[in-house]
Amino acid sequence: MKRLYILASLLLIGIFAIAQEPVTKGTRKIPHIDIQDIQGNPFNTKDITNDGKPIIICFWATWCKPCIKELSAISDEYDDWVEETGVKLYAVSIDNSRSSKLVEPTVNGKGWEFDVLLDPNWDFKRAMNVGIPPFTLILKGDGEIVYEHTSYVDGNEYEYFDIIKKLSEGEEIH
Repeated sequence: MKRLYILASLLLIGIFAIAQEPVTKGTRKIPHIDIQDIQGNPFNTKDITNDGKPIIICFWATWCKPCIKELSAISDEYDDWVEETGVKLYAVSIDNSRSSKLVEPTVNGKGWEFDVLLDPNWDFKRAMNVGIPPFTLILKGDGEIVYEHTSYVDGNEYEYFDIIKKLSEGEEIH
């Protein structure tokens, strides 16, 4: 009986360790998941593209104050970023079907000029293993994920821009 307990414990520890193993950056791309655009029209994540230029994907919610702060900080710099690097940002709301009605008024009220998508069933969120928002991904122009970040503190947007600038100049991100 003791052997069985030890074996079961080791098995659970092994499974937990594998499940918790961090994804090596730069080894995966986003999956093709059906979500919606801000008007509620079907949108597949395979269409998250930018003609070979860097892409930012920010998972956020209307009820998440750090998310609003992050996207507002990026919005303040976004036009300059686009001009300098050609980057494109997709803000993916994880608001549920009830609170997703607040997404468009929030976006309009903040004057955000980037693409906003809706993931009310959390299909894309789950596929990307997103926990708590804000959760930010930076992709190379070919769609390869090179950077992931959870949470937001003032100034993170400058770190994002440094990465985007390196990508636009053809540098590798490690």
